[in-house]
Amino acid sequence: MRPIEDTYRHKGLRNKLVDTIREKGITDQKVLQAISGIPRHFFLDSAFDELAYEDRAFPIGEEQTISQPYTVAYQSQLLEVKPFEKILEVGTGSAYQACVLATMGAQVFTIERQRKLFDNNKQFQHLQKYPSIKFFYGDGYEGLPTFAPFDKVIITAAAPTIPSKLIDQLKTGGMMVIPLGAGEVQQMMRITKLENGTVQEEVFDHFSFVPMVVGKKN
Repeated sequence: MRPIEDTYRHKGLRNKLVDTIREKGITDQKVLQAISGIPRHFFLDSAFDELAYEDRAFPIGEEQTISQPYTVAYQSQLLEVKPFEKILEVGTGSAYQACVLATMGAQVFTIERQRKLFDNNKQFQHLQKYPSIKFFYGDGYEGLPTFAPFDKVIITAAAPTIPSKLIDQLKTGGMMVIPLGAGEVQQMMRITKLENGTVQEEVFDHFSFVPMVVGKKN
């Protein structure tokens, strides 16, 4: 069962969480404000209420996790989100990352391959407060060509290679943030699509994500 109350205690714990990720190097004020305003405990079972504001990942079922807040903040900061940008998110999961992007002013198109997680999010009342998030059940490697091009793409699972179809769905000058690598640890990358169709790659810190898998799961 999900919690539905956001108390002063929760808000105090969120402020401490924001202090923690700021100390780890997150400087984008829009990212910090978004995380300070989103009740992360709503995205977890009430059994995790006391732990929801620790800076760590938690299981959400289907062998998936709600990402560590620092990781969410790190990817969001690399994405350099601007108001009204169209952002494709691959791997909805708990929808916490999507809510951070929406709070920062983005129009979010998010894909989930796990039918159970997709259905859970459809029934999650808190997400109705975010009309700028559109939810899709599908294969993240295919993206959403009907809604392309996108200003930005964020991938919240470990991809062994850069998915070419998602690069195709980026605007010229658009950016993709992706944890790249097939092993247990991935390199965070920012890929910028250049005018001639090639890409520029920037390399950042190491992280550990669940694998990005081809296809859908019922």
